[in-house]
Amino acid sequence: MSYCLSCTSIPHAYCTTSAAGWWRISHKSPGPCIKLSHCGINWRFLRGLLKDCLILCYNELGELIWVLKKYAVPLVIWLLFAAIAVGLWLALENVFYLFNFLYIGTGLAVGMALYAQGKKWARNAVQWVVGLYLFVYLGVFGQENMQIEGFWYYLFLGVFEAATIHYAVAKIFGPLVFGRGFCGYACWTAMVLDLLPFKAQTGPRRRWGVVRYIAFAASLIFVAALFLLGAQGLAQIMWYAFLAGNLLYYGVGVALAFALRDNRAFCKYVCPVAVFLRPASRFALLRVRVDEGACVSCGKCRRLCPMGLDISDPACRRENAADCILCLRCVEECPQKALKF
Repeated sequence: MSYCLSCTSIPHAYCTTSAAGWWRISHKSPGPCIKLSHCGINWRFLRGLLKDCLILCYNELGELIWVLKKYAVPLVIWLLFAAIAVGLWLALENVFYLFNFLYIGTGLAVGMALYAQGKKWARNAVQWVVGLYLFVYLGVFGQENMQIEGFWYYLFLGVFEAATIHYAVAKIFGPLVFGRGFCGYACWTAMVLDLLPFKAQTGPRRRWGVVRYIAFAASLIFVAALFLLGAQGLAQIMWYAFLAGNLLYYGVGVALAFALRDNRAFCKYVCPVAVFLRPASRFALLRVRVDEGACVSCGKCRRLCPMGLDISDPACRRENAADCILCLRCVEECPQKALKF
């Protein structure tokens, strides 16, 4: 019986039967490592095996890249809120912030992922999941004023919690990443207004933006006056102001919607929170982008936009980003697929 030149304890005939045979022998033999050059390995079999493995890896990698592209934005949003949750939990030693921001981030990420799968109801569902949590759980039951008056209240107290954290994350610094995404996915005022029948702006956009600055100044003056006058029971006053303020917002919002036949009229002209949202949103990383080569200027995106924006106009890129609520109706309905998010 002849033996392998390198592995004298292994019959050469057995060693050369197949690549699989070599693999079996090389792992069970007590002898030294088999040298491929002396064992008559079936190179055609190995090349085929290697080719199949490479094709499989390439296909799996392509599938992974496709999934990552499709769900990149939800993943980024979840990671951002997870980082905020852990950071605030450790910094303030309060586990509530871990739960709070993980709940909000998970709700937003799941909703956006479902929307990416073509579930058109997902954005409105997220509005209610997150909006009711902020309004009912934190506001009504938790007696925290999550409106702009609550922000001024905590700011004057010099306390970084509740409304100040909410505004810092969602409405002052967060828009550098996700623009006015809060308005489209988490606002408890808009979640009700979006149920009204006027889904898109029917006429030209009014130049009434000054109204929001008046409302902004009024909220600041109201809270400042309470401090200057030494009002007692400020925490209770803030809770009542939260309830009354929301009733006022809903009343004005519904009245404007029917008067102008525009669900988002309140958001465009009156909402004081937009004073915080708009500056950073101009530079948002996540925004609707236009392929100018594919765009034929059909105007369908403008007609569908609830904020009345001509998102395809490159001259208004910053202005559009300042008001875009990322509802993505334009991306979904563009006949030329010229809009990307």
